Amino acid sequence: MDVNFRTLDLNLLRVFDEVMAERNLTRAARNLSITQPAVSNALRRLRDVVGDELVHRSGAGVEPTPRALALWPTVRDALRQLQHTLAPGEFDAGIADTTFLLAMADATAAELMPGLIGIVEREARAISLRVLPLTTRDPRRMLEQEEVDVAIGYFPAVIASLAARGQSGVGVPFESQRLYVGEYVCVMRRDHPLAGSPLTLDAFCAARHLLVSFSGRPYGFIDQTLGALGRERRIVVTVNQFYTAGRVVANSDLLAVMPRHFVRVTGIDEQLALRELPFHHPLVHVDALWHRRAQHARAHGWLREALLRAADAAFAGMPPAEWAN
Repeated sequence: MDVNFRTLDLNLLRVFDEVMAERNLTRAARNLSITQPAVSNALRRLRDVVGDELVHRSGAGVEPTPRALALWPTVRDALRQLQHTLAPGEFDAGIADTTFLLAMADATAAELMPGLIGIVEREARAISLRVLPLTTRDPRRMLEQEEVDVAIGYFPAVIASLAARGQSGVGVPFESQRLYVGEYVCVMRRDHPLAGSPLTLDAFCAARHLLVSFSGRPYGFIDQTLGALGRERRIVVTVNQFYTAGRVVANSDLLAVMPRHFVRVTGIDEQLALRELPFHHPLVHVDALWHRRAQHARAHGWLREALLRAADAAFAGMPPAEWAN
């Protein structure tokens, strides 16, 4: 069905967006400061325009149709970009009292947060930062549901998927920027029996391992690499923080694979020995990922630029393998 945009009331899209977010007509009406009959009337008019029921009643709320689910991301992005474009004035970090929500692992936070806090202290003292634990290698749901403003981490599958969609001409609802590039190494206590010589693949696979796993699953990207070689390792412990992993490894015979750069900020690096992994593994690209609806927000732009400066400060003087490219 062709839609006549010259006569389309954009308020209908605002109502649709709120109904989709709340899945409840009463709450949508309250958020929009209109009556529930007005919400129902707006949905009826929009149904006539798009030729679809859009929502069906389900229990105490409503359930969207497949057509509504397909329309919503585009409608929400368009409304947010229009709102940001029409917002008056420039973002002044010196007086802004914005709160930013960031998701990252503790190893990433250890590198970026000192520099980022320094920027806030110097330039934006009214701004607040909230760092949440990163619990997944695919943070798109967190960003879609606005649980965080930016997710920072190693997201190889996500970045590859977004690149493939962009090359095929499919709309990509997320943006990313490279912050730095690091590498993973095998970490063990300094007097570990394997610390006296180069680490072999057989010794690596025969050892007992600790895995930093955001989900708790005893399987990670290192295990994928080993699987491609027809090998496997024995994971006997999982933890969800790199700092915890360092403390455990320093006091046990377990091996762990950790970012090389993180070891130097643990405070216990003198207790640890680092060995190159006995197999090829690609460099680790640490990216900032955000939803496109925030792309044109001036406050969000300031945050992204500040993250780049914090990464620059953290890795100044480091070898090229540990800096952005």
